[in-house]
Amino acid sequence: MGTDVIEVERLTKVFGTGPAATTVLRDVTFRVAPGEIFAVVGPSGAGKSTLAHCLNLLERPTSGRVAIGGQELAGLRAGELRAARRRIGTVFQSSSLLLRRTAAQNVALPLKYLGVTRTESRARVAELLDRVGLADKADHYPYQLSGGQRQRVGIARALALRPKVLLSDEATSGLDPDSTAQYLDLLRNVRDELGLAVVLITHEMDTIVRVADSAARLDHGVFAEQGRLVDLLADPDSELGGALRASGPAAVPSPGSVAVRLTYRGTTVPADWLGRVVLETGVPVSLLSASVQAVAGVSVGTVTVGVSDGDAARVTAAARRLGLQPDDAGTREAVPA
Repeated sequence: MGTDVIEVERLTKVFGTGPAATTVLRDVTFRVAPGEIFAVVGPSGAGKSTLAHCLNLLERPTSGRVAIGGQELAGLRAGELRAARRRIGTVFQSSSLLLRRTAAQNVALPLKYLGVTRTESRARVAELLDRVGLADKADHYPYQLSGGQRQRVGIARALALRPKVLLSDEATSGLDPDSTAQYLDLLRNVRDELGLAVVLITHEMDTIVRVADSAARLDHGVFAEQGRLVDLLADPDSELGGALRASGPAAVPSPGSVAVRLTYRGTTVPADWLGRVVLETGVPVSLLSASVQAVAGVSVGTVTVGVSDGDAARVTAAARRLGLQPDDAGTREAVPA
C-alpha cells in the first residue's frame, strides 16, 4: 500500500468475552509515512496505551491490520514477530531503564540479545550516545541522570536495532519544560536524519503543536477526528484544533464595540490582512489579542479584533474573504458606550 511505513486498518481490540467483553479500540485507521510525526492525543482511558501495545504487538489486535513497511504483523509466528519488532523502537513514559546498568549498558541491551559482538556493540553504543548528546554520560547510572537525560538514553536504546518506526509513548510526561524541549528537538532530529515514521502518543497539546505533522483525537477507543496539523489548527469547527490553539489574553473591546474572534483558515491569509480589511471597509479595527504561530511554514491560530457593533458584519465578511473564519461563539456582547 504505497510507501507508508505504518499502516493501521480497522484496528479493534476487545478485552474479555461474552457479557463482560470491553471494546477498548474500534475501527482505528491511519497511516504514517517515512519522515512523518503522527500524534495521538486523548484523555486517560481513551485507549492510547492499548493502541501503543497493539502497534508493537505487545497486545494482539482482536481484528484489523497492523503493517510495517507492507508486512502485516498480526499473522506472524513467534520467531517472525520477534524479527519484525526490531523494526519498531519504543520510548516509554519512564524510560524503563534498568537501574543497575549504566547508560551504555542499557543502550547495549537490544544488541546483546541479538548476539552482536562486543566490539560491534561498543561502537554502536558510542555512536548512539553521541547522537543523543550523552557521550560523556556512558558510565552513569540512571539515578545519576536527570529525567530528560534518561529519556534521551531511552531514545538511544530504541534506535539500537536501526528501526524504521519510533513509538514515543507519553515519553514527555513528567518532564520539566527544558527537558521536554530537548526531547522534542532530539525526536525531530532523529526523524529527519533517519527518515523514521514516528507515532507520538501524548496528552500534552503543546507537545503536538511543536513537533507533529499530523494528529488524531482518540475518544473512547475511536478516532473522533484526524488530519494534517495545519488543517486542524485552521479549522474553527475542529475540537482538536481548538484545543491545540493556544489561548491568548483576555480581549476587552472599547465601549460601544464588540470583540470578534477570527481563526486563520487556509494557508493563504496575507500577513497584512488587518490593513486590507480596514482599507476595504473604511472601518476602524483594533487588534485586541492574538495567538498565532507558524506550523510547517503556515500561520495558524486566532486573533480577536474590536469593532463597532454596527460594522461587525462588514468587517467579518471582509476577513472571511481573506481566509479568516469568524467564530460566532467568540463574539462578545457590545460594551455600552
